[in-house]
Amino acid sequence: MAVALQGAQMIARAGLVLRAVSARMPGGVSTAEVARDTGLARPTAHRLLASLAAEGFLDLDSARGRWFLGPELFLMGSLAAERYDMTDLARDSVEYLARETGESAFLSARRGYETVCVTRVEGSFPVRSHVLYEGVRFPLGVASAGLAIVSFLPPAEIDTYLAADSLVARWGESHSAAALRKRIADTRSLGYAVNPALLVEGSWGMGAAIFDSSGRPIWALSLTGIESRFAPHRRPQLGKLLLEQAHLVTRRLTTRATALTPPRR
Repeated sequence: MAVALQGAQMIARAGLVLRAVSARMPGGVSTAEVARDTGLARPTAHRLLASLAAEGFLDLDSARGRWFLGPELFLMGSLAAERYDMTDLARDSVEYLARETGESAFLSARRGYETVCVTRVEGSFPVRSHVLYEGVRFPLGVASAGLAIVSFLPPAEIDTYLAADSLVARWGESHSAAALRKRIADTRSLGYAVNPALLVEGSWGMGAAIFDSSGRPIWALSLTGIESRFAPHRRPQLGKLLLEQAHLVTRRLTTRATALTPPRR
């Protein structure tokens, strides 16, 4: 049993390291940065980085001392794309939202209790928010995409997540369990999420969840911009556009899932 637990801990640590490298792409990451981002001791982080590189999961630029995602992940990702890639189904909607609103538009994916931004399209408005970019991760309930997703999880799963109450230390009292419950209730009432500059002062966001064929929220479309672009009179319009496109992508996703499901014999 002890050996099994030790093995599970090693896999979990390797996952932490891979996510830390992924979050800093495309510029790469140093060993010290991985250690800081994961909370691992630097020697431990370096051993894991070197082991993952030996298997092709990471690549080291020795001249700059920076780690990058490796070729094995590219090959595995290519094989997994048929099942998990949503960009082909959502790209038109992300581009439409950016074009129609002038704001930066995004597609984010749920990964455990985090969201990962996977697609970004810049809007035409010259002043932009740069909170989101491809690869950045946020806990559920922090950015508007994650708030949209967590708001439509089953109540028991929401309770389990909020019971940890682990967001306050990094994100402040505006992310306490009580504050998140209030925003979750508002999101369920409106259908879309609003983040009133809780991440970066003056930077607002709005998001709408995309559901899989079983009705679970696993993706989200979102918009970000400066506060003046998210004035009270404009939010319902932006929310309507987000919901329309989220519903469209949900229908596409459900149709594809049906097509990929083999017939019962």
